[in-house]
Amino acid sequence: MARNVAAEYSKGTLGEFLRLSPQDLERARAERRPKLDREALAAALREYHRDLGTLDANVEALLTRLSHPESRVVVTGQQAGLLTGPAYSVHKGAGAALLAQKLNTDDAPVVAVYWVASQDHDAEEVASATLLDLNETLHRLTLDVPAGVPVGRVAWRDEWTAEVLALLERFEAPAEHRAAVRARIERAISGNGSPHTGYADVFARLIHGLLAPAGLLVLDPMHPALARLMAPALARELEQPLTSSERIEAAAERLSTAGFTPQLRRPAGATNLFVEEQDGQRRLLKFDGQTFSTDTRAYTRTELQAQLGADPTRLTPAAGLRPAVQDALLPTLAFVVGPGEIAYGAQLKDVYPLHGLQQPLLWPRLSVTWLEPNVARLLRRLHATAAEVQADPEGVLGRALARERGAGAVAAGRLQALEAELEQLITDLAQLDPTLVGAAERTRRRTLPRVAHLQRQAASALARVAHLQRQAASALARAEDERSGQLTRLNKHLLPNGVPQEREMNFLTYLLKHGETPLRQLLALDAGFVGEVEIS
Repeated sequence: MARNVAAEYSKGTLGEFLRLSPQDLERARAERRPKLDREALAAALREYHRDLGTLDANVEALLTRLSHPESRVVVTGQQAGLLTGPAYSVHKGAGAALLAQKLNTDDAPVVAVYWVASQDHDAEEVASATLLDLNETLHRLTLDVPAGVPVGRVAWRDEWTAEVLALLERFEAPAEHRAAVRARIERAISGNGSPHTGYADVFARLIHGLLAPAGLLVLDPMHPALARLMAPALARELEQPLTSSERIEAAAERLSTAGFTPQLRRPAGATNLFVEEQDGQRRLLKFDGQTFSTDTRAYTRTELQAQLGADPTRLTPAAGLRPAVQDALLPTLAFVVGPGEIAYGAQLKDVYPLHGLQQPLLWPRLSVTWLEPNVARLLRRLHATAAEVQADPEGVLGRALARERGAGAVAAGRLQALEAELEQLITDLAQLDPTLVGAAERTRRRTLPRVAHLQRQAASALARVAHLQRQAASALARAEDERSGQLTRLNKHLLPNGVPQEREMNFLTYLLKHGETPLRQLLALDAGFVGEVEIS
């Protein structure tokens, strides 16, 4: 089995691949960012927030902190999902805000920034939202977002507003909470009168509305003022278009040798740049040593440089370059990321020096599984955690029912006792056998294979017994579910659509049913929190 990059990183054992570990927070805080025009950055963000309709006294205060010559940033980001997408999109932003609060001082201000990944063109990733109402009806809304187009180019449509509001009408929840969430969504769509209402803008305004009070700024890299500040990094990449890919691929080989599975592969000729072409599609640029090309046409370096100068939003970084471009724009102290992004980061340490930078600290994101009161009570009755249910829902329920009904055949202890008894029997046989045969050496040669054979037979028998136990537990769980619906309830809350809760369930689910309480609880957590939170 391949080693897990995120798990090894948390232990601080990936120094060959990542410059800093989670234990190096104070070291990261003490480092100084190379020269950067923070006032220009703050001005660009001010222009973006003005266009977004979110420029207020709170944002101005954050921009003032960012303009400080010693300011640093805790940055996170996510694709612009429908209604904020899966809950972890909000959790990441909350974690960034909490970490920035922890690190902020008057002499070295720290500001949290949420990078709205508007350059991405994977419509399937951002087009859906899943919510669960008080009747435990699972609602999944999917909009017809065009494929292949950067989501930052997609205009919000009136029919999408109608679909969202219709979902809210169907959603069973207290009227006052539903009205409050509807108001949030309508503000995000209208933009407080802003003429700019794109798909990514609605996402950004919702994130802003939820997390700006905690000190978070949103940032859209496709806004012209911000894209202009990133253009120098993209211009540098055009000068050496294959070097970053070569370094990523070299890191992939080292990871493979060390027993990991690389997340990024860069085939021969692939750059880390995308170009948005005349038909609106975003396509990967390739380079053969002389000419750039996509699947549809060829470009000279001069043509791409001219395009970058005329409209820097049309040349965008691929996953292997985006963090470095992000950190060329921002005075990054820490980058709040999930496990998959940590695996990406393990291949990017040597990309940063190409842009005069060092890779920042990667901070594992805050992670929450929300327990509504009925689910929390059920888990206590089952003596189980949400994580155990997510790993084996039928097994958890079946074993709990077996305990209640005295069905000892399903108990784990019975299997452990059987295993211990078989092991002792094998040991006893091995000790007895030499006394029965005169020639010790011949006995040893005969005995060891027989003992090994017995061990294999025992292991096989135990595996069959364990399989039978799992089948029995599952049968109990399914029978109980038909009577009381417990398994169905657990799955809907903790494994909606078969996916762990925070990777599928929309955060607005909890505001719709419980008001602002879950948001207050989220923002009261520690920046590195990982676990379950019972909604109180």
